[in-house]
Amino acid sequence: MHVLVTGGAGFIGGHLCRRLLMEGHLVAAVDNFDPYYGRELKEEGIDDLTGRPHFHFYEQDINNTAFLRGVLEGRSLDAIVHLAAKAGVRASIDNPVGCAHANITGTQSMLEFARKMEVDTFILGSSSSVYGNNERVPFSEEDAVHHPISPYAASKRSGELLAHTYHHLYDMAVYCLRFFTVYGPRQRPDLAIHTFARQLLAGRPITMYGDGTSSRDYTYIEDILDGVVAALHRADAQTEPEYEIINLGGSETTELLGLIHGLGDALGIDPAIEQEPMPPGDVKRTYADISKARALLGYTPDTPIEDGLKQFADWVQQYYASRELNES
Repeated sequence: MHVLVTGGAGFIGGHLCRRLLMEGHLVAAVDNFDPYYGRELKEEGIDDLTGRPHFHFYEQDINNTAFLRGVLEGRSLDAIVHLAAKAGVRASIDNPVGCAHANITGTQSMLEFARKMEVDTFILGSSSSVYGNNERVPFSEEDAVHHPISPYAASKRSGELLAHTYHHLYDMAVYCLRFFTVYGPRQRPDLAIHTFARQLLAGRPITMYGDGTSSRDYTYIEDILDGVVAALHRADAQTEPEYEIINLGGSETTELLGLIHGLGDALGIDPAIEQEPMPPGDVKRTYADISKARALLGYTPDTPIEDGLKQFADWVQQYYASRELNES
């Protein structure tokens, strides 16, 4: 299978490229190294992939589809896994126009690129943020998602709707995978677990937003990859193209205060905590109903939060052992 991964140097994208190469697939990846965070972490994530004969990387904006057509024309693409996005709920509130350009216009650009390149399968990395402050738990794909509470959430729901249009018009197989709080080695530095780890390693108190009772369905990166790859295999096996929205989560919740102490245990550091008000746009909880993923993809996440935090702690200690530590 020949797969194009957008956002291929990002946290999930880099891990996915490696997994696909391990399975023997041909992988093309594109990433514009958005300055939202430093490129060093992204470069580290794909350093061992560059130079491999089945891996081609292009540093480019996804909206520059003329460039992508120029370098990929004549190479038969079987699928696109579209992970490129301007990420972050709080960042989207600060820069809603940039969020819309990357996440909505960018998704539209890649769908049209897929149509012109006659790509049969489009997998969209969506987000649990589309559920907003859903009162019904666990969150089901059947739940209404009419009330996003951040530009980021609205942009991800917009991507799902655009993708449905292309499925309807052009018989494109589409799988919108709603990721639930993905974590693991090489996690984005703005995300809570990585931020908390830097604060702990720098000997600083952890900044905890809210009273610690907010909860998330934390999902280890390898479990997410299992779901993405299973969606690729399902699309390849179907005789008729599908449009499916599928939750990918751990289907367990962890309260914020418990996460902080669990990370402290994994790092061997007793955390001090400074409490701040909950910022706008943050949801109170996420919790994935994964019965659909189990039925369609054979999805069985099996990484307990304690094991995942230990894997992350081992990586983050090694990563910052030889680097300047910015604890903010």
